Amino acid sequence: MEDKDNNIVSISEPENHVLSSDEIMKNRMRLRTSIAIVLYLTFRDYDFYGDGEFSQEKFQDVFDSLVNLGASVDVEFAQAVLEDDTSLSMFSSYQFRKEILQIVSRKVKNHIREEIGDSKFSIVVGGDYDQSQREQIALILRFVDKKGFIQERLFDIVHVEDNNKFRALHFKEELCAILSQHNLDVSNIRGQGYDGSCLMREQWNGLQALFLNECPYAYHIHCFAHKLQLALVCASQEVIPIYHFFSKLTRIVNFFCSCSKPNDDLLAAQLDKIAHLLEIEELGTRNGENQNSTLQRVGDTRSRSHFSSICNLINMYDETCTLLEKLTESGSTYCQRGDANIAYENMTTFEFLLIVHLMRNIMRITDSLCQALQQQRPNVVNVKHIVRSTKALLQNMKQDGWEKLLKNVISFCEKNDIKVPQLNAPYKCDYLRQENVDGITITIEHYYRTEVFLFVIDKQIQELNSRFRDQALELLTLSSALVPKDTYKAFNIDHICTLVEKYYPKDFNEQEKINLKCQLQHFIIDARQDSNLKNLSTIQELCTCLAETKKSEVYCLIDRLLRLIMTLPVSAATTERSSSAMKTFKTMLKNMMEDEFLADGMLVYIERDIAQGFPCGSIAADFESLKERDDSQPCSSVNDCLVGPSAELLGEEESDGSSLLEVAEDMAEDDISSSPHEL
Repeated sequence: MEDKDNNIVSISEPENHVLSSDEIMKNRMRLRTSIAIVLYLTFRDYDFYGDGEFSQEKFQDVFDSLVNLGASVDVEFAQAVLEDDTSLSMFSSYQFRKEILQIVSRKVKNHIREEIGDSKFSIVVGGDYDQSQREQIALILRFVDKKGFIQERLFDIVHVEDNNKFRALHFKEELCAILSQHNLDVSNIRGQGYDGSCLMREQWNGLQALFLNECPYAYHIHCFAHKLQLALVCASQEVIPIYHFFSKLTRIVNFFCSCSKPNDDLLAAQLDKIAHLLEIEELGTRNGENQNSTLQRVGDTRSRSHFSSICNLINMYDETCTLLEKLTESGSTYCQRGDANIAYENMTTFEFLLIVHLMRNIMRITDSLCQALQQQRPNVVNVKHIVRSTKALLQNMKQDGWEKLLKNVISFCEKNDIKVPQLNAPYKCDYLRQENVDGITITIEHYYRTEVFLFVIDKQIQELNSRFRDQALELLTLSSALVPKDTYKAFNIDHICTLVEKYYPKDFNEQEKINLKCQLQHFIIDARQDSNLKNLSTIQELCTCLAETKKSEVYCLIDRLLRLIMTLPVSAATTERSSSAMKTFKTMLKNMMEDEFLADGMLVYIERDIAQGFPCGSIAADFESLKERDDSQPCSSVNDCLVGPSAELLGEEESDGSSLLEVAEDMAEDDISSSPHEL
């Protein structure tokens, strides 16, 4: 049973009561079955649905249903498990779930630590806000395992309080504390990457500088898997009018997606059409000639495109405005009429149209780079060239693009009967600056050109310069000399030696640097003749092949260099999965959860491929040890249940399976992508 604080306490038993072997075996079966159910529901994200006490009630219902399912197919299991309702109630409690997830989470972290061993590793940090606007940080470790495969593992979820200008330092201290708890030395970090969210965009420059001060070889690399467009949009929103524009655009899109149907059939049909286009989140022009364009949702997400949203808004502008006018007059509710009127007024201002055209032109330039980075295997040399050309095009736009932009916007306004202000008139804006500075009147045109047009382009260039520094691009370019594609066409011994000398001087001593050149000369002849090596295309395949053929022992220095290069977080999909999982998990219920319980649950859920490998008997043994060490519960009923007269009893129980246990464990190993509500 549980006390008022949900702590597991002793079930009433006669004093000095000694459990029989049969009773202990049944109790162990209940425990292992309960562990299997808790993990099964966690793997399916069911453990984190609901709100408050209702969540516990719903969990209890599903727990009981699964127990009854096992009992319905196995009479012996029913007799062993269902005869003690009190212990089953205890095993489905919040406290029990918390302790089990804590144990499994610890085992997952220990497994990851063993995978890393003495290898160098990179850190990838992703930040996000939950529904209550609390900051959640996901720490990902990237390393190469013994078989030569890249591994990206979620290691922890942390929450760091707001400390103003010292936030980057506090983030760094928190991350270092997590690493030190598991004997991971900061000096072994060989790469660091940060996502493009608003939260991490404010901190990543400070964080990467702090880590570089402690470890000069922790090179910062922009994670190609991260949405660069997201980072660029966040940078542009530092300009106040741009921030207001995206806020308005978000409200407009959300209005159509949530708008109820009006009474008029024609309006309903038009609304259905636009709402359908809003819900289709892909631009429908990749195949075929007569596909509809779409107006995509916008916001700080990784899966949706701001560029497509803006382009489609311009293409659908006339139809959208017409519908908004009609909804303002004949909307089904006063809320719908009011929201339609606000959306219409926002869309029919000169400033809105100027910014929507400006952002379309800017994103048209940066989109090629964004798309190149999202390829499954981005070519580093091509990325370097696209970065350079993107900066040049933005600079050209800054110098010569204003007049053309203004002309197009004025033409668009006249076509749609939008009032164009007198551009030579004084500009007034209380929140920005006074009307007159040093005796010079700020005109409307001057304001939009200097404070919006030039400012936002500068922000884009600054962001690209920060994320694609010359050092990082040179590191990746030199690394491409080891790519085995086209029978090692790019192989260059001088570039490889320069890479070691300049970027990894502490990972090779002077004699090894000399021996490396000799190994490279032997390797290239061997690789172009060996059937196993000559048809490879990626560094990952090369490293794996060396491990499989045991040639990593012959070319040990080349193998070490390959692993260092692969550690660089050029592409890190786990951060995206972790951030998406945080969005899913952080409902109002989870805001009331303890941070530790939430972090343990998320780690087990995201790294379930590891967690599924732990037998329930092993988890039960750790649970028993936990109870034995818990001085606050010296008479825990669980501990009493697990104390047996024979050491061989655990071994007997390990081999004695139950139907429900087998069913739950099998289901936990299946694809868990379906909704938990199917239960």
